[in-house]
Amino acid sequence: MKTILAAYSGALKGTGSSILSALQDLSVAFWPCRSKMEKHLQVISVLQWVLSFLALGAACTVLLIYMFCTDCWLIAAMYTAWLIMDWNTPKQGGRRSSWVRNWTVWTYFRDYFPVRLIKTHNLLPNRNYIFGYHPHGIFCFGAFCNFGTEATGFSKKFPGIKPSLATLAGNFCMPVLRDYLMSGGICPVNKNSIDYLLSRNGTGNAVVIVVGGAAESLQCAPGVNAVTLKNRKGFVRLALQKGSDLVPVYSFGENDVYKQVIFEEGTYWRYLQKKLQKILGFAPCLFHGCGLFFGDSCGIVPYGKPITTIVGEPITVPKIEDPTDEMVDLYHTMYIKSLQCLFDKYKTRSGLKESDVLYIQ
Repeated sequence: MKTILAAYSGALKGTGSSILSALQDLSVAFWPCRSKMEKHLQVISVLQWVLSFLALGAACTVLLIYMFCTDCWLIAAMYTAWLIMDWNTPKQGGRRSSWVRNWTVWTYFRDYFPVRLIKTHNLLPNRNYIFGYHPHGIFCFGAFCNFGTEATGFSKKFPGIKPSLATLAGNFCMPVLRDYLMSGGICPVNKNSIDYLLSRNGTGNAVVIVVGGAAESLQCAPGVNAVTLKNRKGFVRLALQKGSDLVPVYSFGENDVYKQVIFEEGTYWRYLQKKLQKILGFAPCLFHGCGLFFGDSCGIVPYGKPITTIVGEPITVPKIEDPTDEMVDLYHTMYIKSLQCLFDKYKTRSGLKESDVLYIQ
C-alpha cells in the first residue's frame, strides 16, 4: 500500500520520472498478488480433476435419475436416449477434442506439481504402440497430464502420434463423466477398445496402459519405487497379436504426491481392500494430501511434488496372431530390462540417489 501511495504522490508532485514510471511501480506492487493468484488457480485446476474423477459420474447419475421425477423429465429422457445410441463410442476410438486437450486449465494443472515429459527416442507415425506406464500412484496425475492433455506438448514432441490413455471401463457407463474423459482421448481399458485403436484406426496410435493397475496403487507411498509387473503379461501378448511396439514409461515422483495408510497382508482392512477391488475394479485407498487453505493440514489436494515422465526406447514387436507362452515371456523379459535401464539412467536426473533401486514385483 505504501508503494502505491508513493507512486501516486510522485506522479502528482512531478518528482517521479513520469506517469509511466508510476504505473510501473504499481505493477511491481501488485505482482505478489498475481503470483498468489496463479498458485490458487493451480490448486483449483488440480482439485477439479480430483473431484471430477471421484464424484462427477456418481453426481450426474443421481441428478439424471432425479430429473425424471421433475418437470425436466423430457430433457432426462432425451439425454438417456442419446446415451443409449452413443453407448459404443468409447469402444470405437472415443470422441477426442483438441480444444479440450488444449484448455488453459491444464497448464495450471501441469505447473502445480510441476509435471514434465521427457522424450528419449523418436516414434514413427507408421507404427502403433503400447505404452506401459509405471507406477500407478493414486490418481495417475502424470499419465493424465502427459497423455490426456497437451499441457506438456506431447503432439509437438511426438508428431503424428495420438495417445489414448486407458482407464476403467466402468467410468464410461456414467453420464457426463464419460464425455469428459473421451474429450481428452481417454478410452476404456478393455479388449474391444484397444483392439479398435490398434487394428482398425490406422497407424500412429499409442495406447497407454497403467500396467500395475489397482494392485499397484495399494503399495504406493512417498519414496517407494516399486512396480507390479512380474506376472503382468497380457499387454505383451496383446502387443504381439497386433504387431504394436512396446514402449516403457516411468514417472518419477508419481508416488510422492499423496501419503497412504498401507495395511499389512493378513489384516482385516487389507482383506477388505482386495475384496472391494475385485467387485469395483479399483482399490479403495486410505490416503491424504494437503488442505485447500493451509499447506500443513490434511486434505485431498495432492502435495506439489515434481513428476518427471520419461518415455523410453520402443521395443520392436513382430505381429504374431497366436504367440506362444515362450514368445510372450521373451518380450516380457526384454520389456522389464528396458524399464530397469530407463529407471537407472534417469533416476539421478529426476532427484533420486544413485543407490535407489527399482523393485519389480
